[in-house]
Amino acid sequence: MELIKKIKEAESQARQIIEHAKTQVTQQGEQNQQSRVEAFNSAGQQRKKAIDESIAKAQADGLAEVEQLKEQADKDRHQLQENARSKMAGATEKVMEYLKG
Repeated sequence: MELIKKIKEAESQARQIIEHAKTQVTQQGEQNQQSRVEAFNSAGQQRKKAIDESIAKAQADGLAEVEQLKEQADKDRHQLQENARSKMAGATEKVMEYLKG
């Protein structure tokens, strides 16, 4: 009788251990899943941040290049105007000499 009682207690303890193990496995699985979801979300946020930073840098670089090109175009235009003025004075002088002569 005592042996049967001990066997039943052992079976009961075994069931409790099994149930506890199942609970722990389930909790661990849920934690792992939550960790994967958090890692996925974090990676998405980092990717979006990197894309936004790249876009902002590209815009800034583009604007800087536009300003540089505008400045170069202004310099080139001014140089052409100066060259044209100096040549026009010489050409006018030659025309006047031709007309006088």
